[in-house]
Amino acid sequence: MKARFVLAPQAAEDLARIWRYIKNQSTVGMADHVESVIREKFLFLAQAPEAGHHRRNLTNEEVKFFPVYSYLIVYRPAIKPLEIIAILHGRRDVEQVLKNRL
Repeated sequence: MKARFVLAPQAAEDLARIWRYIKNQSTVGMADHVESVIREKFLFLAQAPEAGHHRRNLTNEEVKFFPVYSYLIVYRPAIKPLEIIAILHGRRDVEQVLKNRL
């Protein structure tokens, strides 16, 4: 059975913003590559939801974090299918973004 995940609407927006930013800074090919790698990690996390780690310094919510390049995938490991909450650049104010999303 194929592992499943869902993207929260804001996470889908995050992914689109990441793609546009990389396309504008580099090339369409690079943007496509980064998006592909991030999506591969979604599938990996759906199969191995415990792979990420909690960040109690950022939130007490039951979410985990998994790094991909300079981004953090934020997801709910206990939800089936796995729910991707956010894909955020590590330099953003992750704690504040999550307060508005969780």
